[in-house]
Amino acid sequence: MSLYQFRLPDIGEGIAEAEIAVWYVKPGDHVAEDQCLVDVMTDKATVDMTSPVAGKVLAIHGAVGEMMAVGAVLVEIEVAGEGEGEAAVQPEPEPEPAPEPLTRATFEPETAAPLAAPATRHRARELGIALESVAGSGPGGRITPEDLEAHARKAARARPAPRDGATDIPITGLRRKIAERMEQAHQRIPQITYVEECDLTELEALRDEMNREGGDRLTLLPFFIRAMVRALPDFPQVNAHYDDEQGVLRQYAGVHVGVAVQTPHGLMVPVIRHAETLDIRACARELARLSGAARDGSIGREELSGSTITITSLGPLGGIATTPIINHPEVAIIGPNRIVERPVVQGPFVALRKVMNLSSSFDHRIVDGHDAARFIQSIRRMLEHPALLFMD
Repeated sequence: MSLYQFRLPDIGEGIAEAEIAVWYVKPGDHVAEDQCLVDVMTDKATVDMTSPVAGKVLAIHGAVGEMMAVGAVLVEIEVAGEGEGEAAVQPEPEPEPAPEPLTRATFEPETAAPLAAPATRHRARELGIALESVAGSGPGGRITPEDLEAHARKAARARPAPRDGATDIPITGLRRKIAERMEQAHQRIPQITYVEECDLTELEALRDEMNREGGDRLTLLPFFIRAMVRALPDFPQVNAHYDDEQGVLRQYAGVHVGVAVQTPHGLMVPVIRHAETLDIRACARELARLSGAARDGSIGREELSGSTITITSLGPLGGIATTPIINHPEVAIIGPNRIVERPVVQGPFVALRKVMNLSSSFDHRIVDGHDAARFIQSIRRMLEHPALLFMD
């Protein structure tokens, strides 16, 4: 028998460490070759670690949520044969609280003669109960001590009980990665947020007409992506990464749009690559494919990196305005909000129009407020006059 040490490999892309996400084995388990041992998470994706050997697990190293360096031993496996080996890893009820005491209510024994003995009236004052609210079962409707106590118990049951206690939940996995990236962006990027109102009545009419033609249902996002693609050549500093440590701005010719997607495990940002080559329907198909893969967990690591600008939308939950946080090291993010019907003055008339606020944030170190406004106004012009989206 020999000891086989299964180590965390170099997963690539400069990754120096990964987080233990899920253990599938424990000491004493027998594993087969290619059996999944553990999932580890980088800032890009979750990677399955499979065993290249069969044997018995002697030890595992690293608790769920712990960061492990590349090269660290994850699993020790006893295998048949001689010598010591090292793995070349394949990547990829709370207690019921006592009822709250009743507060003393205003009680005036002189009003309307409540029929009760002095001792019962005194007890009612202690309990804060107005005798007019108590049904008497004694002779002539007299309120007995038993009536008073029964009323008090019923009132206590009807009053919501206070909730006590707290639950500590470790922040691990994708949620911790999201927290780290949001903290990094907030600390390192001085953001300017700009919100503009867009009249999308004509665009919505066009979208409805295209949906009636059949095919995959179009949402608004492909139209927004198309408008961004057409506006960016005039604003190359917006389609860029800023390396603030080296003091270098890298402007990209291709437009690789990150789309924020809510999944059962948290926020993920799959990337539509070379969006400048896609028409509206092709963009919609790629958006649907990536969003579905992100939600069901089948998305590849390479599909979650390389974005040059990001769009984020809460759909019908979009609210009036948002302050989207930039996806570092990008310098801009666009956030469409909810469409509402609103009366709008048009010359001497008032018309009911479909209006949306378009929110955006920019890295103020790279994008001046004037240029940020011009960029959004360019997008607004195309959205309000959608024929411009299809003109060369």
